[in-house]
Amino acid sequence: MILSKHIRFRQILSLVLLVAFCMFLSGCSAKKPKVYRVGVLCGLDYIVDIQDSFKSKMAELGYIEGKNIIYDVKRTNFEPDKEEKILKQFVKDRVDLIFTFPTEVSMAAKAATRGTDIPVLFCFANIEGTGLVDSVRQPGGNITGIRYPGPDLAIKRFEIMRELAPSAKRMWIPYQRGYPIVASQMEVLNPAAAAAGVTLEEAPADNAAELHTILDARAKSADIGMDAILFLAEPLAVTSDAFAVMGKFAHEHKIPVGGALMLVGGYGSVFGVNVDIITTGKQAAILADKILRGTPAGTIPVVSAESFFEFNYKAAQELRLSMSEGLLSRADKIIR
Repeated sequence: MILSKHIRFRQILSLVLLVAFCMFLSGCSAKKPKVYRVGVLCGLDYIVDIQDSFKSKMAELGYIEGKNIIYDVKRTNFEPDKEEKILKQFVKDRVDLIFTFPTEVSMAAKAATRGTDIPVLFCFANIEGTGLVDSVRQPGGNITGIRYPGPDLAIKRFEIMRELAPSAKRMWIPYQRGYPIVASQMEVLNPAAAAAGVTLEEAPADNAAELHTILDARAKSADIGMDAILFLAEPLAVTSDAFAVMGKFAHEHKIPVGGALMLVGGYGSVFGVNVDIITTGKQAAILADKILRGTPAGTIPVVSAESFFEFNYKAAQELRLSMSEGLLSRADKIIR
């Protein structure tokens, strides 16, 4: 009887130890949850809010910052040398994904990751004439993203300016000298302007100081040589110091400024046609999720951002511009 109890005790003890050992082995073999590292580079202050909407949507998709994802966020403002160093560090750190916006830093990211398997996700970037992707459906390589519809927006901006100021026959177009996405926009604008009997005068410049010199000379002449200022999708016009120069000139000569909605130092543009930054960031997060789950970036079709029309009613009213009900009804946002 005693022997039988002793044997039963040993059997139970052996079973308990076996279960404990199996649980120990199971715990040791279980993989730790993956913590993703994403390098984020915003190359233009004007669109910095993209990173917040991107991270917000990523959280909705299950990527919790500090838990299973870490963001290394960097900001520049059209500073190529600094951007190159940042991207090289991302590559050295072997991040799981590089997220860049707008066009120029995205082009730099593609170059920096050449020969690596690090995926690049661009946002707010032109693909026309930049070599960013092979095609919309098959971006190729290690890259995909959210297309900034520059040529489409350029035409919409021109058409709205024509509606607001039908008598404006000379439009002055300032832009960053040598910026890669300007040519594709001018290619669609030139024939549209010619058909409308409008003369477009391009004004490439390196910075606000150069713009000031150009406009100061025009202010001293009997004819300033322009009836309106139209912005393309490029970085110079949306930097605060450059816009302040142009906004002051336009205010003094009572001509409209439009293309991107800006308000600096009491001077404002009349309208802006752009993409919704918040929506664009969220669109990018959906693609990021696909990439982090294992889909090769180059096989994910590029997504085009939708345009967003903002109208500064007060500024238009002060300039006595033509504001039809049709135009106002198309505005996604009206500032009164």
